[in-house]
Amino acid sequence: MAPPPHRRPGFSRKAQYGLFVTYVAAIAGTVVAALLLSISVVDPTGFSALRTFGAEITAPVARVFSAVRLSAQNATRVASAYIDAASKNVALEKKAEAERSKMIEAHALRIENARLRGLLKLTEESGQKIAIGRLISSTASSTRRVATLSVGRNYGVERAQPVRGPAGLIGRVIESGPTTARILLVTDAENLVPVMRISDGLPAFSAGLGDGRVLIKPLNLGESPFKVGDVIVTSGNGGLYRPNIPFARVVRKTSDGALAIPFADPGNTPYAIVEQQYQSEARTAQQKAAPDGKAKEVKE
Repeated sequence: MAPPPHRRPGFSRKAQYGLFVTYVAAIAGTVVAALLLSISVVDPTGFSALRTFGAEITAPVARVFSAVRLSAQNATRVASAYIDAASKNVALEKKAEAERSKMIEAHALRIENARLRGLLKLTEESGQKIAIGRLISSTASSTRRVATLSVGRNYGVERAQPVRGPAGLIGRVIESGPTTARILLVTDAENLVPVMRISDGLPAFSAGLGDGRVLIKPLNLGESPFKVGDVIVTSGNGGLYRPNIPFARVVRKTSDGALAIPFADPGNTPYAIVEQQYQSEARTAQQKAAPDGKAKEVKE
């Protein structure tokens, strides 16, 4: 038979003990409280001594809990400071990156302004310009050294016209389309340029080596008269390039000439000027002259 759902506490001895302990604790607490209250009223000095004694007993426990609380607070502050420092570092890095980008842009603008000032000065000095264009490409590794200019026949650009930049001679036009033109660079092996040494006018000619350098050879055969550092300019012979256009600087002497580096670097020259031929009539007559007296077209 199942026990009834509601039984008196006395049915369980364990429940009776628990209820008894509860009553005893409540009565003892009431008695102690009444006793302490009586002492505090009757004998305040004695009650103060008891209070001090209780404080001394509970002080170690209070110290432990206080240390735990301070440790938790310090840990919280350290974690907050770390998170805050990480956030500040991220913000500072972003700011530094933005400032770096602005500095790079400003430096690029200064370089571009310097190039434009050089081009403007060259345009003012050159009275024979035909068009100004941008070098949009140049060969880095090929059997031919050519570049593409962003202007063509629509701007008056024709074959066999000199092309130069602010630093010096770049080459000559070999093909001209409606809006673009191909330039044979001075570093190409098939581009022969009449030049001279600027210090004494020593005549020579230049031939490209296809590796960014040119070979300078004097017209008079013999031991090389060049020395490192000599400045080479165009001589004007042949009627194509006008004289005194900066051309190259000698970097090494050879047995019968010299190796030189052109002043104008197509890869670092965004703008170029197409000029008229220095002496177009003489140039045309030279091209059409033939041993048998008949006129013919000579390819560049």
